[in-house]
Amino acid sequence: MNSGRPIFVVGCPRSGTTMMQLMLHAHARIAIPPETRFVLSAYYRRHQFGDLRQAERRRALARWIVDRKVTRFCDLGLDADDIVERITAGPGTLGAALGTIFQQYSARFGKPRWGDKRPAYAQNLDVILRLFPDAQIINVVRDGRDCVASLKEMSWHKQDLYGTVAIWARAIDEARRAARQLDSTQWHQLRYEDLVADPETHLRGVCEFLGEEYDPSMARPNEVADVAVPKFKTWHERTHSEVTTQRVQSWQQRLTTDEIGLCEAALGSRLTEWGYELSGAPRPPVGDLMRYQVATVKHRVAPLRRAMASTGRRVRPGLPVARTPEEAAPQA
Repeated sequence: MNSGRPIFVVGCPRSGTTMMQLMLHAHARIAIPPETRFVLSAYYRRHQFGDLRQAERRRALARWIVDRKVTRFCDLGLDADDIVERITAGPGTLGAALGTIFQQYSARFGKPRWGDKRPAYAQNLDVILRLFPDAQIINVVRDGRDCVASLKEMSWHKQDLYGTVAIWARAIDEARRAARQLDSTQWHQLRYEDLVADPETHLRGVCEFLGEEYDPSMARPNEVADVAVPKFKTWHERTHSEVTTQRVQSWQQRLTTDEIGLCEAALGSRLTEWGYELSGAPRPPVGDLMRYQVATVKHRVAPLRRAMASTGRRVRPGLPVARTPEEAAPQA
C-alpha cells in the first residue's frame, strides 16, 4: 500500500476533476477535500513566513491559513485552533505544515490517505512536487470544446472566448510535459468521456496506479457530494446525480458554428491527439486566430519562467519546503 503518498487531481477547469475528487473520496481509505486556496498561495508567500523551523513562524503561517476566508479552510470542517497547534508543534517545512491540514481532514473521516484537487495545480506541478516529492498525480482530460462550452457558462469565469480556448491548450501542453518527465508510478491520466462511459473499468485503473484495492462505492460519487462539495458551489450541482454520459459532446448544442470553428482551428492537433474527432466546422477569420494567438502569449512563456525560477533555486537555494517521508507519518 502507498498509504503515505498524497494524491493530487489536476486538469483543465470543467474537465471532471470534481467528479474524480468525489470518486476518490468515496473510497474507504481516501479523503479528498473540497477545493482549497492555500497551497499555492502559501508557497508563493513562503518568504513572508520565514524560517519554518521556528515555532512562532509556523504559528503565523497556520493563522494565516485558518483565519482567511479566501483560503477556503472554512470548508474543511476542521477546528482552526487545533490545526494551528498541530502545525506549530509539527515539523519545520512548508510541505509538512500543509500536509498536516490534509491529514486531519482524512482523519475526520477515519481514513489513512489524503489528497487534494484543484485545476490550477496542472499549471503548477513543479510547486506540488517541490512540496510533496512523493505525490501521485491524476490528470483528467475532457474534450476541449466541452470545456470551453462549460466555462463560458460559469459566473466566476472572466476570460473571453480566446482566453478560454487557450486555457485548454495550456492544460494539454502541461499534461504532455508532465507525462514526459514523470514515471508511471507518479503520473496517471484518463479521459472524462471514458470514465463516465465505463466508471468501474477506469476506476480500477486509478486504484492500480494508487496501489489501492478498488472500492465499488467509487462509481457512486453522488453519495458523498453532500459532504465533499460546498453547497454554495451551485455549478457542481450535477455531482449530486449519478454518473452519466449526458454531457459528452454537448458542445454540439452549446457552441455556435463560429465558436466550434475557432476551437478546432486552434486546438485541432491536440483534440485528435486525445482521440476527439473534428466536426469540420468552417475555419475562422484570420483576425480571430490572431486574437487567439495573443491570448496564448502568457501560457507560452510560462514554461520559460519556470525554468528560470528552477535555475535560480539551484544557484540560490532557499529554505527546504519538501515534506519528508518521516514527516508523512500520521499525527496523533
